[in-house]
Order: sequence, then structure tokens, then C-alpha cells
Amino acid sequence: MGLTITYFAWVRERMGTAEEKVDVPVGVTDVGALVAWLTARDARGALAFAEPQRIRVAIDGVMLGLGAPLAGAREVALFPPVTGG
Repeated sequence: MGLTITYFAWVRERMGTAEEKVDVPVGVTDVGALVAWLTARDARGALAFAEPQRIRVAIDGVMLGLGAPLAGAREVALFPPVTGG
């Protein structure tokens, strides 16, 4: 399944890119499994997702959690918690 992953803030910096298109492996069916796959894929992913509980997720513009299914998703955005001031 071809999926666009968009990274924001320090996640983008650690991944070294703002966006990538990936073919998600069979068995990666939810966001948590996607983050685990990205973590295991290379050193950048391991650094960016060392604390997966801190990652926020939007699928096709809708805020969801790590348990959200990927079925039918076109874009997954991964970013740190947003704070204001």
C-alpha cells in the first residue's frame, strides 16, 4: 500500500525529510505498527520515534491515536505534541 507520511517539527528534523511515500509492509495495519516499523527501519527512525507515546497522529487530516487503522489512508502526519504560548 503506497502511503504518504508527513513529518513535522523535531520529528521532521530527526527523520531528515518533511515527507516520504512508502510501501507499507504487510502486517503494518495501524499507526502503532507503522511507527514501530519506522523505528526499526533505520537510525533516523529509531531517534525520531524513541518515545512513541509522545507522537501525535493525523490520518488524512483527522487527529487519531496510535491504534488507528491505516486501511484506506492516503496520508499519515506524525508530529510532537503542540504547545502554545
